Amino acid sequence: MTLGGVKVYVNIQQSVRNISDESELQLVKTHDRPSSSSLLPLSQLLDDPSSSCRRSIHRVLKRLTLLPAGADALLTLVPKLMLKLRQEKEEEEAQVLILSTLSSCSYQDPRSALANDGISLLGHILSHRSTNIRREAADALMAFRDRKEQVCEQNLLPVLVDLLQDEDLEDQVNAVGVIMFTVTITTGKQQCLDLDVLPVLLDFVRKKKEEEEEQDEERRRRRKALFLYSLRALTALAKAPGSRHLLVLEARTESEEDQDIRRSAQSAIHVITWTP
Repeated sequence: MTLGGVKVYVNIQQSVRNISDESELQLVKTHDRPSSSSLLPLSQLLDDPSSSCRRSIHRVLKRLTLLPAGADALLTLVPKLMLKLRQEKEEEEAQVLILSTLSSCSYQDPRSALANDGISLLGHILSHRSTNIRREAADALMAFRDRKEQVCEQNLLPVLVDLLQDEDLEDQVNAVGVIMFTVTITTGKQQCLDLDVLPVLLDFVRKKKEEEEEQDEERRRRRKALFLYSLRALTALAKAPGSRHLLVLEARTESEEDQDIRRSAQSAIHVITWTP
């Protein structure tokens, strides 16, 4: 590293030792146009002996993914972040931050995570004892919606179906989201039918009233997502041989004001009631 690079590293290291929210924000602002070279000092601090220092750097990296060029520049750090998860040495908050950063980077470009066996790693983390960590892992899996075959091959659907019984709403939403795109292929459909997922998804659809009664705006938004994902998954599953007769949707589409829900419900009913 050049002398200038050492100076930058030391300055950042000293500021991070006693970092505050304002300091984190300032670090983000100084990297508002991140590049591989400008991220080098931050990446070196990922191995700092101080857990609070590492945690602060992970907060900064997560904030950087909110910038237009942030997630793209951070793709070079994906292998190192995944190694951190495999080592399982970081505390819970740091692991959640790493998963959130990986999720943002993978939505931008999933190739780096895939090259480092990302789906297998996330599948392992889905069984973590921490609800927060499970939630972020399932959310990160959503970034690999084009890798449905790998989700099936690595036997992740049983774990995802188990998460549908979780009391945490976010866990349920993220798990249904992954199931939703996996059941668009024949293998995914069959595995989900074998796992008896239909009654659970139907139950989510029938609980739409809970969304309407939810006072918190964010939870109401998440309940809507749970309803829509479940409905779309059911629509795909209805195309599987022998499953259509199991589905009885209790949807009143004519009186539904939400256009997203109305369109999804109409599509589901069309598929379920179609006859050759």
